[in-house]
Amino acid sequence: MTEHDKQGMGSSATAAVASDSPMFNRAAWARILPFLTYLVFIVAGDMLERLGYSAAGLRWLYGVKIAAVLLVLAFCWRHYTDLRQGITPRAALLAAVVGSLVFALWIGLSAGWMVVGSPAGFDPTTNGRLDWPMVLTRIAGAALVVPLMEELFWRSFLLRWIGAADFESIDPSQIRFKSVLITALLFGVEHNQWLAGIVAGLAYSALYMRHRTIWSPILAHAVTNGLLAAWVVATSNWTYW
Repeated sequence: MTEHDKQGMGSSATAAVASDSPMFNRAAWARILPFLTYLVFIVAGDMLERLGYSAAGLRWLYGVKIAAVLLVLAFCWRHYTDLRQGITPRAALLAAVVGSLVFALWIGLSAGWMVVGSPAGFDPTTNGRLDWPMVLTRIAGAALVVPLMEELFWRSFLLRWIGAADFESIDPSQIRFKSVLITALLFGVEHNQWLAGIVAGLAYSALYMRHRTIWSPILAHAVTNGLLAAWVVATSNWTYW
């Protein structure tokens, strides 16, 4: 057998192993499962409303959803190796500024054609008065848990996985524009305000690629959601929740 034949057999064996390998590895599933858990609760809430349960009566489900996501995040925590990389004060400041700008755009990009459907939102009032446990649970979920869960899925995983199944091997600075565009479009579709969602997706991806740490988009996302939560409570625009 010639050396060329050996190399050919080696290449064939490598291709066969690659074709038999799973689409998602453990690191991928660790980022998918918290996001999937969140979606399952959204679907469950929608189904319960269709069965006749009122939105007000299902408000407690949000807290359960956030608790479930936290449990999955904790279970998968050892797989989030990119969380071990910190963020510099300068990068954190820029992330906060970008997050603030995204918040301003989020409440500005609200024309009829920029919104899909008519979301009822999350109304934390009882008999016209704020139910503060509900308010604080919603703020904590939106500003602390959701940014971590979503950025691990959208930026840490999907943005890089589109480029290669072994997504952890891709440096954020090497992500291609195609991946950025696809992820931003999908991120927009996830939200009722699709245009604002696309803009946010592009902004968070740009931060990730620039700073090369997932903490940058997580922080920006947290600032956006935190400011939005404060604005919603102050103005009673519950549809934005």
